[in-house]
Formats: sequence, C-alpha cells, structure tokens
Amino acid sequence: MRPGVGTTTMTDGPFAETKEQLGGFWVIRCEDLDQALAWAEKCALACRSPIEVRPFQDARRG
Repeated sequence: MRPGVGTTTMTDGPFAETKEQLGGFWVIRCEDLDQALAWAEKCALACRSPIEVRPFQDARRG
C-alpha cells in the first residue's frame, strides 16, 4: 500500500529487501487477507508511508 492524497495504491510485489526498508512493524491479527489489506490501507494513510502486508503463521494459534 502506498499512500496518496486521501487514497492508497495497492501493488502486488516486487517487495523491497527488508534490510533496505524496515523501519518498524505491526502485527495485526486478521480473519483474512481482505481484512489485512483494509488495515494496511488505514495504516499507510495514518503514517504516510508505504506498507507491506506479509502473512505468517502464529505458532500459538496452530
């Protein structure tokens, strides 16, 4: 997600190498990808920076 003027643009890769871009991260539990992308849009607009969405498996949830 890349923020614009009151809007965001979504692209599907390529992803920047983490060592070049990582400034912090959030872990947000979502029911599905659509919910994760909705959160990414809100976060990109709030912090005015690009956001990458990456799924991972929470070992506690199985």
